[in-house]
Amino acid sequence: MPEKRPFERLPAEVRPLNYGLCLKPDLVDFTFEGKLEAAVEVKHATNQIVMNCADIDIITASYAPEGDEEVHATGFNYQNEDEKVTLSFPSTLQKGMGTLKIDFVGELNDKMKGFYRSKYTTPSGDTRFAAVTQFEATDARRAFPCWDEPAIKATFDISLVVPKDRVALSNMNITDRRPYPDDENLVEVKFARTPVMSTYLVAFVVGEYDFVETRSTDGVLVRVYTPVGKAEQGKFALEVAAKTLPFYKDYFNVPYPLPKIDLIAIADFAAGAMENWGLVTYRETALLIDPKNSCSSSRQWVALVVGHELAHQWFGNLVTMEWWTHLWLNEGFASWIEYLCVDHCFPEYDIWTQFVSADYTRAQELDALDNSHPIEVNVGHPSEVDEIFDAISYSKGASVIRMLHDYIGDEDFRKGMHLYLTKFQHKNAATEDLWESLEHASGKPIAAVMNTWTKQMGFPLVYVEAEQQEDDKVLKLVQKKFCASGPYSGEDNPLWMIPISICTSEDPAHAKMQVLMDKPELTLVLKDVKPEQWVKLNLGTVGFYRTQYSSNMLENLLPAIRDLSLPPVDRLGLQNDLFSLARAGIISTVEVLKVMEAFVNEPNYTVWSDLSCNLGILSTLLSHTDFYEEIQAFICDIFSPIGEKLGWDPKPGEGHLDALLRGLVLGKLGKAGHKATLEEARRRFKDHVEGKHILSADLRSPVYVTVLKHGDSTTLDTMLKLHKQADMQEEKNRIERVLGAISQPELIQKVLTFALSEEVRPQDTVSVIGGVAGGSKQGRKAAWKFVRDNWEELYNRYQGGFLISRLIKLSVDGFAIDKMAAEVKAFFESHPAPSAERTIQQCCENILLNAAWLKRDAENVHQYLLQRKASPTAV
Repeated sequence: MPEKRPFERLPAEVRPLNYGLCLKPDLVDFTFEGKLEAAVEVKHATNQIVMNCADIDIITASYAPEGDEEVHATGFNYQNEDEKVTLSFPSTLQKGMGTLKIDFVGELNDKMKGFYRSKYTTPSGDTRFAAVTQFEATDARRAFPCWDEPAIKATFDISLVVPKDRVALSNMNITDRRPYPDDENLVEVKFARTPVMSTYLVAFVVGEYDFVETRSTDGVLVRVYTPVGKAEQGKFALEVAAKTLPFYKDYFNVPYPLPKIDLIAIADFAAGAMENWGLVTYRETALLIDPKNSCSSSRQWVALVVGHELAHQWFGNLVTMEWWTHLWLNEGFASWIEYLCVDHCFPEYDIWTQFVSADYTRAQELDALDNSHPIEVNVGHPSEVDEIFDAISYSKGASVIRMLHDYIGDEDFRKGMHLYLTKFQHKNAATEDLWESLEHASGKPIAAVMNTWTKQMGFPLVYVEAEQQEDDKVLKLVQKKFCASGPYSGEDNPLWMIPISICTSEDPAHAKMQVLMDKPELTLVLKDVKPEQWVKLNLGTVGFYRTQYSSNMLENLLPAIRDLSLPPVDRLGLQNDLFSLARAGIISTVEVLKVMEAFVNEPNYTVWSDLSCNLGILSTLLSHTDFYEEIQAFICDIFSPIGEKLGWDPKPGEGHLDALLRGLVLGKLGKAGHKATLEEARRRFKDHVEGKHILSADLRSPVYVTVLKHGDSTTLDTMLKLHKQADMQEEKNRIERVLGAISQPELIQKVLTFALSEEVRPQDTVSVIGGVAGGSKQGRKAAWKFVRDNWEELYNRYQGGFLISRLIKLSVDGFAIDKMAAEVKAFFESHPAPSAERTIQQCCENILLNAAWLKRDAENVHQYLLQRKASPTAV
């Protein structure tokens, strides 16, 4: 790794109390003018003021001590590398209050950060631009000179000078709107003073929008702003937001602190959403729902994102992390509680089971790598911040908070949260502060336990064996670090404090025993457990560890998968642990294939979803062999019974999860070339395109992917035409994600070229290229070549943002030949991408792990599949 740049936080001599800020964006020339009048305190006499500033030109700057005349700055020294400016004054500024005035100009950039322009099309077909903001982590400094650090909080008085036919929004409510003296086409819009807050949460938007509104039961005005003509599509999010605010108020026992909250859909937006206080910005697909054209997974996604961003209004905005090192607390917490909130609004989603497959297993996959990192990362230079917006901060963070909540119990957890939020409101806090509040509320050793999960990377594998002693079972547990590359062989033996829960077949849903394992080995006696009863660790798959059972314990558990007596989340956890043990070479892959066959009666969507993911990983691996077709046949065998049971059309009384399951299963069968599924998909696609019978939103992805995978240039042209005609961003994205399924080399090139065209929004290019890389063996090679050939353009487009990391991961993760790891490493040595450095190391490690897995197990898997084909056993 290159030397970390020395980094210093801003000096403490001068601190802001209030920013008076007026901005005037020019939506034609893409520039803006700004005037800042800040009330500041000089804490130590100095003749210079150092602030953050990037891509901004200061025209004049002056400082006026209270009751004294103003002194003009005589020099502006920009340190561009450090995104700082030093204002030098001819005389010493004495201790005390004063006013800092700065006039400046900046650019409305197209990089989706800072104060930027977002392209949209009006209902009449004109292309126009909105001016919007994205400041987290360190881009407020691109909109106005400021002390751009989370712990330097101040109040803000914002006003915007905008064309009179545009909507202007900011964090607070509008207090005044009057004609602008110099130009009758402009108005000056003033907003109320904000509470004390961090710069990264400031926001403003200028554009054309419609809205829907309501008041929540606790009196907060809630609005959802949508593109013009699409107000209807804001209703679902509005409903979720109006239910969520009182839920959080109740949960934290702290009221929402602002008079209003706006949720707004932005056309060009890099993240999913951003929790700006009182003005939350979203990608269109994370906010807009059309009752006719939105699929069930989109509704669920919108509900989760709304829940996540609104949680931040308390956790993050009211109480803010002291420095980016504690970002995980912000994100991990919101990523956990979004599920709690959706479970409250939509109990029929069975969302906690989905958490395990969406967050928990994803975090474990990354955290088993040697190139993972602890949850808490010391961040210095802001360019390192982007790198930690990853699955460890969000998903492992959320998983350990879920484990902690379970360990403490809901009641004490809420008490501790209330304590924390009231103690630190309008201030900043570190991870230790939350532990202290929770420890106070629960009387348990929270800090000691949690430090083992946040300060060291990785997680444990617990090996367990049982011995019957008369009427009791004696369990022997051993913990060791779990590694993706096989049994841990390090010198030091990292230890975790693991909350362990154990259940038996007598009562699979409740713990028979709970214990905190705080040493390498532990022997436990389970009283009154008969020889034929099974024993399962990690009830509810809540503890962040994997379990390896002795072979006879595992044998006993398999019938409980078949007869469904083990709860869904435990069936999922068991299968996922086995799959990752096989991937790490601790058990054989054939063993896992046999276990997968036990899932033939499985009814649960999330269990199928996780199974499907794992089979997808295996399928990608085996695309490097000459028996790829055999694994496709195996997938058809596993999925066809449930496919036949579900059929194509919803039955009366079905709900959200049935719709998700049907889409998953049909897509899986279609991709694997299941004959009947392919024929039906083609028939329905033809009817859809001809307008005879429009596909329901939930069937579109599976049908699209099936016809493309087995399609030709006509199919691709038809899909591109559907893309052009789609009015809804969700439908455009749905098509973009599946285009990569096409398999002819010249059509693959066509899709890759399309990815960089004007037809695809900049933030969505990544998923088109990723779809090609994940679509086929040819696609993988072509996508990697395409990324290398177009590197300058792609890198310039995403710069240091997390989209560049995602692009790299999606385009190279599927390789399984040692020399590819060297090729990837060499490419990025000559084309550095600092914010994606860790991702690149993780990808190279994954490629080597894939290659080792292939060498180790491919032949056995092939033999097993052949022998299975020769003597099909009745299931």
